[in-house]
Amino acid sequence: MTNDQVLAICRSNWEYRGLSDASVREMLDELSTHLEDAEAAGRTARDVVGEDVRAFAATWARARAPLHRRVLRTAAMAGFLLGVLVLLTCLVRWTPERDVEANDIVFYAALALVTVGYELRRGGMGLRRSWGLAFLVGVPAILLGNWLIGDDPLFTVPFWVGFPLLLPALPHVVDDIRQGKDAVPVAE
Repeated sequence: MTNDQVLAICRSNWEYRGLSDASVREMLDELSTHLEDAEAAGRTARDVVGEDVRAFAATWARARAPLHRRVLRTAAMAGFLLGVLVLLTCLVRWTPERDVEANDIVFYAALALVTVGYELRRGGMGLRRSWGLAFLVGVPAILLGNWLIGDDPLFTVPFWVGFPLLLPALPHVVDDIRQGKDAVPVAE
């Protein structure tokens, strides 16, 4: 395997995991230097990265964005999405509060579990492929919830609750904007 092939595999893996462009460039430069040094010393790319290049890239990506950081970011972004949902539904319905039904809880719980699980595995919170999978799980969940529980309101949420839900994610949103990431990337 050539150095270019190793770099291409690593780039693909890191971009898939949602690392920022600046981090990917920095990591590629560092890896390229190591590979060139190894080649000058008569060693191969496999001597540097091991037998499984994808596992090497995944390990390095996890070290760059550890699980606890991804969990905190994911929780903040989930709160952000809930806050936006509360604000938008109140604005669309032109009401100061939103009735929450069992269907809503079941649907958004299924949506969140699939999205968060997928994105934590991936390493980022870009909403690319996970939404399609989440809706495939969420729609049957809402139908089942409606059939089992009914559609009576469980409680109401006032409009102002949306604002505090937005706050924990603001540093992440600003960071994404500064790094030039897409807030909601286009599906591939």
